[in-house]
Amino acid sequence: MGRPTPDILIVDDEPQVRDIVATYLAREGFDVRTAADGHEAIAAIQARRPDAMVLDLMLPGVNGLQILQKLREDGDQVPVIVLSARGKEPERVAGLELGADDYLAKPASPREVAARVRAVLRRSRPVGPSELSFGRCHVDLDARVVTKDGQPISLRPKEFDLLVHLATRPGEVVTRGDLLREVWGSQPDWQDPGTVTVHVRRLRKLIEDDASSPDHVVTVYGVGYRFDP
Repeated sequence: MGRPTPDILIVDDEPQVRDIVATYLAREGFDVRTAADGHEAIAAIQARRPDAMVLDLMLPGVNGLQILQKLREDGDQVPVIVLSARGKEPERVAGLELGADDYLAKPASPREVAARVRAVLRRSRPVGPSELSFGRCHVDLDARVVTKDGQPISLRPKEFDLLVHLATRPGEVVTRGDLLREVWGSQPDWQDPGTVTVHVRRLRKLIEDDASSPDHVVTVYGVGYRFDP
């Protein structure tokens, strides 16, 4: 039996945006649910955990950042794509710092939203069992679990994907543009490369002994990053 059809929750208070994106994703083969505000979104999540969320920030009642913060505080690592008219850098950074896996500014084409949904689903669903170790860390790719000195580390979905992408290419210099394409399923002209910088900074805090002087995720100035086991 194949995998069940992914369940996507779209949270947006603009009926036209919500309906267009929902219709397109349903046509692409996803099971789609919608919520018009923060309270509906929370109820929908509690009723059935989605495989991924497309989340507006500016919602009546409970806003998108509050929903995202609550999810991550509860340890729920469901992939979240923020879709918002708030396109300025502080809002983007706030969403990413709280655990968003991707960020799209409105207006965004439903085709691009679908591409981002497929990308986060692909990255969050492992293909097969595998393991790797470096320094004091161990990664179980099948279970998507990272431990340091035997203790679990709570990585967000995109942080895990970023770590695995780098760690499976030891010694290889990878640009931020490459990471946007291969980890985020995006393009440098679609998405701010600063997205990668934010995730690298958080990843270092979790896996490095000294995040200010990393041993594993090393910056190659003017180029990108290199993973040293």
